[in-house]
Amino acid sequence: MKNKIFLYLFIFTALFVLFQFMNAKKAKESYDAKIENLKTKITTKEAVIDSLIDLNLDLTYFSLESNEDAASYFEEMGYEPNKLALTIGDQIIAQNKPGADNPIIPFVGMEGNMAINKVRLLNHRWIIADFTDGVYWGELFITYEVREDGVVDFEVEKSFLYPRN
Repeated sequence: MKNKIFLYLFIFTALFVLFQFMNAKKAKESYDAKIENLKTKITTKEAVIDSLIDLNLDLTYFSLESNEDAASYFEEMGYEPNKLALTIGDQIIAQNKPGADNPIIPFVGMEGNMAINKVRLLNHRWIIADFTDGVYWGELFITYEVREDGVVDFEVEKSFLYPRN
């Protein structure tokens, strides 16, 4: 009787160990597949991030923030380039008045008032800006100069209005 109990216990233990082994093997294979899937996703995302970094470098090539010579020009004058860029952009956009066209824009609003939407400082002398009246839109090429007394002079060099489709 005692031998049969040990035999049944041994068989039960062997089946239990076999079941645990097979279950652990399936779990490991599942985890390995998930890990490989995540590694593939990480590789893909890293490639996307690298391409976005390259694209960002290309897009910021013509900007005051990435132009060391233009930044040092303003630093020599005693200005912090990033703060000055914000100030200059704000000065241009601040000329948008309700009920009136922005005086920098050389076009009269046909469907509303012409207003500047976006300003980008290219370097220590040039600005590009986007404007619209809600229906018509265009762009400006502006030269500017920061005088010794801190006053900024703007001059529109070129401008164009896109044709309405």
